[in-house]
Amino acid sequence: MSFPADDEVARDLARAAGQRLLAIREQTQAAQADDRRRAGDLGAQEFLAAELARLRPGDSILSEEAADDLARLEADRVWIIDPLDGTREFGEPGREDWAVHVALWQRRDGIGDLSAGAVALPAQDRVLSTAQPPPSPPPAQSGAPLRLVVSRSRPPAFVQSLAGHLGAELVPLGSAGAKTAAVITGEVDAYVHSGGQYEWDSAAPVAVARAAGLHTSRIDGSPLSYNSRQPWVPDILICPVSIASLLLDAIGAVRQGNE
Repeated sequence: MSFPADDEVARDLARAAGQRLLAIREQTQAAQADDRRRAGDLGAQEFLAAELARLRPGDSILSEEAADDLARLEADRVWIIDPLDGTREFGEPGREDWAVHVALWQRRDGIGDLSAGAVALPAQDRVLSTAQPPPSPPPAQSGAPLRLVVSRSRPPAFVQSLAGHLGAELVPLGSAGAKTAAVITGEVDAYVHSGGQYEWDSAAPVAVARAAGLHTSRIDGSPLSYNSRQPWVPDILICPVSIASLLLDAIGAVRQGNE
């Protein structure tokens, strides 16, 4: 009996959870949007928790939809999952910018970091994963304004100031997974977020972005870290390596100007 690799587990579970979410969305067409969202959150959480318990029974789990067991801080393997990222968009008929995030944080030689991840975009019939790393995005068009992907519901004022500083265009999208996928495919040039988010919002997107050769960091250039006691990520930058210095310098200038 073959034992699936962690990358394959992440990919397959993200895809399967996405298929269940599509079915839930279909079954709840006549329901109120909030009821549809609750059904999606619960259904995907129950599926992922059960499958991880079956496939990786000794591992810990950090999930948006479950109580946080701080025993994970002593574990060497922690799955960081967001069963339905972009719950708002899932509840809106026709929207495709919602996702399933499945990532693995692993401690090796005393150092912990993301080691596998997958982002499923079920309504787009796409799964991006470290099992089959996506190619790096094409270079930005010379002379064209940069395109920064931003939250459609609560775009941070900081990113609006950054866009003004760079002469960049803002592209609104829902899920953090959908935003990162847009960077990976070259639909946008960068994902800059300064309003704070949780580890499950970015762990899987960051794992896949790294596999695609993208730059990932805090907006001051410092490394992103996961499986922290407080699973909070204050800010994030995902972009091609070729424009990372440009964006970090611009971010620093805007932050200094706002002080």
